[in-house]
Amino acid sequence: MTDPRDPHDAPVQLERDGPVARLWMDRPDTHNAFDERLVEALIQALADCHADPALRVIVLGGRGRSFSAGADLAAMRRLGEGDPVVNLAAARRMAGLFHALAHSPKPVVARVQGAAIGGGLGLAAACQVCIASRPARFAMSEVRLGLVPAVISPWVTRALGERQALRYALSGERFSAERAQALGLVHELCEAEALDATVQSLVEHLLAGAPQAQATTIALLRRVAGQAVDAALLDETAGCIARVRAAAEAAEGITAFLDHRAPAWLPPGRA
Repeated sequence: MTDPRDPHDAPVQLERDGPVARLWMDRPDTHNAFDERLVEALIQALADCHADPALRVIVLGGRGRSFSAGADLAAMRRLGEGDPVVNLAAARRMAGLFHALAHSPKPVVARVQGAAIGGGLGLAAACQVCIASRPARFAMSEVRLGLVPAVISPWVTRALGERQALRYALSGERFSAERAQALGLVHELCEAEALDATVQSLVEHLLAGAPQAQATTIALLRRVAGQAVDAALLDETAGCIARVRAAAEAAEGITAFLDHRAPAWLPPGRA
């Protein structure tokens, strides 16, 4: 993708490898810190990926030493000192970015190395899966700057749980990738040199899943998380499986399994 202001200086690079899209935050000199351009570029790149039926899996990474060091403080100060309407609009766009990641109909994998601070931690929490190298470090450092982890709070709280999220949001302390895995934020750890191979292994597993089933699963689990298991929820989940098993994708998947063949959605060469 290109940036309309400078096609040679796009803050996000989109690389396509068959059914896999790799989105690279490309501000290594700022440790991929968020400003308005990066937020808009990520929103647009995600929308492009969602609209392309040939793309099945999205990998989100950061160029350079860090995944993302969070907010660009110069941008934060400029927005805070500027027009309140512009300030609120920018905050809403950032909140929309995390929502778009969390509710992506296609699996999004966070590829985390180096620092994942503030909004960077929020990205890792909003993605459906997070894989990190052992040297990665995480923090919600907003309170140390007089700020709050506002737009990332729904996703971080879901990933860490309320009590652990409170501890790290109030202290602003950094914690290791091992601690992040123990807390439930990181799904898998690997050595730094094995990060791409570990991500690719997961991608292959994700490609084996049926795309509509994955989209429905994402929406379903986001919907039922934290809900009381009452008659309404039981009825909703029963209706969900009844609709899905009557659909063409389920018929293809079950028939392929019984016939000992690859289902139609599996990309060529990945059977």
